[in-house]
Amino acid sequence: MAEKKEKKAKNIHEIVVTIDGDDWKGFLDKAFNKAVKNVKIDGFRQGKVPREIFERKYGKQALLPDAVDMAADEAYKKALEKFKGEPIMQPSVAIDKVDLESVTYKFVFTSRPEVKIKKYTNLGVKKETVKVTAKDVEEEIEKAKKQYADLEVKDGKIENGDVAVIDYEGFKDGKPFDGGKAENYSLEIGSGSFIPGFEEALIGLKKGDSKDIDLTFPKDYFEDDLKGKKVVFKVTIKEVKTKVYPELNEEFFLDLGLEGVKTVDEFKKTIKDSLKEQREYDADNKYIDALFDELLKQTTVEIPHELIHEEIHRMMHEYEERLKMQGITLEQFYQFTNSNAEALEAQMHPEAEKRVKLRFVIEEIIDKEKITATDKEAEKKAEENSKKHGLDKEEYIKAFGGLEMLKFDVKVEKVIELLKK
Repeated sequence: MAEKKEKKAKNIHEIVVTIDGDDWKGFLDKAFNKAVKNVKIDGFRQGKVPREIFERKYGKQALLPDAVDMAADEAYKKALEKFKGEPIMQPSVAIDKVDLESVTYKFVFTSRPEVKIKKYTNLGVKKETVKVTAKDVEEEIEKAKKQYADLEVKDGKIENGDVAVIDYEGFKDGKPFDGGKAENYSLEIGSGSFIPGFEEALIGLKKGDSKDIDLTFPKDYFEDDLKGKKVVFKVTIKEVKTKVYPELNEEFFLDLGLEGVKTVDEFKKTIKDSLKEQREYDADNKYIDALFDELLKQTTVEIPHELIHEEIHRMMHEYEERLKMQGITLEQFYQFTNSNAEALEAQMHPEAEKRVKLRFVIEEIIDKEKITATDKEAEKKAEENSKKHGLDKEEYIKAFGGLEMLKFDVKVEKVIELLKK
C-alpha cells in the first residue's frame, strides 16, 4: 500500500492512497464472496459457483465496483492518518485509477483556514442605555386592557374602536367579484383589516343602516384582478359592539398571571420591571451582534464555499421546519412568494457566510486566549436552561447535542464577555 500527499492550497490537502498487492486481492475476494451468493449458473447450486466459472462468464472486471466500495473505508483511514489533522468537513473522494492490480483514491481534505484578527478587544462598540418611561408603562397597560376587553352590544352609532357586525358584498363594473362577500362579519373599526377607506366609511352608522361605499383597491394589492380597480361595497350593519375594558384590580392582575400583585402601583412596578428586563435582553443581543459585526471587520479569513453551502442547507432545513409549525410546506411558500429554492438560498447566502466566518473567528480567539470550559460549568448551564424550558436536565443536554456542545457554548459566552471588556 502506498500513499502520497500533495498540498494544493493553504487549507486544502490532496491525499492519494493506493491499495494494491495482497490488500487489494483480499477486497477482490470479498467482492466475489458477495457476488456469488446471487449467481445462478446451470450445473451449480446458487452460491456455490467456482470462481473460475464465475470469472469466465462475467469477467474478472465484474468484481471491481464492489471491491472499490469495500476498500474505501480502509483507504479513508490511511488518508486520515496521513492528514494528521481534523477535517472541518467531509472530504471529497474520487477514483483516480482502478484495475485488477490496484485501486487509487484521491481524497481532498479541508482543514481550518488561517484566521487573521487585527484586534478583538477595545472594539469601540457601546451598548445602548435602556430606559422605561411612565408613558411606556401606560401603553403596556392599555395593551393588556385591550387584550382582556369584553364586547357589549350598544344601540348608538359606530365609533372608532367599536366592532361592527356586517354583511357586505363587493362589485366591480357592476358585477360581484370573488372573495368580496361575507355575512355576519365582525370588523374592528380602526384595525386596518380592510382596504383604506372601508372602515372609516362605517363610522356614524348604526344597527340596521345600509350604505354603498365607493373605493379603489391599492395598486400593490396582492390580487392582480383588483389592483387599482374601482369597486362598490354594499354594506348592512347587523350589530354594533363596544369594548368594555377591565378595571385595574386584583382580579385583573390574577387574570394576567400576576399573583401577589394587589395594588395599581405594584402592577405598574411589575410592568416596568418586565419591560426593563425585556429591553435589557434585546439591547444585550443587539450589543453582541454589533460586537460580532465589528469583530468580523477586523478579521481576514477565506471560507471554503462548500462550508457556506453546508450552512445554507442547514438554514434551509431550519426554515422548512419553522414553516411546518405554521402548517405551510416549502413548496407552498414558493407559490405564495413567487419564489424558488435558488432564490431562497441566494437570500440566505450572506447570513450563512457570516455564521461560518464568525465560528472560525470565535474558535481562533478560544485558542489564542486558551479559553476552557469544565464539565461542571456545562452541567450548571444545562441545569439553568432546562428549568427555563421545562425539561429534564438530561433531556436538555441530549437536545442541545451533548455535553461537549454545551462546553463549547460556555466557551463562546466567555469569548463574548472578553469582547465586551
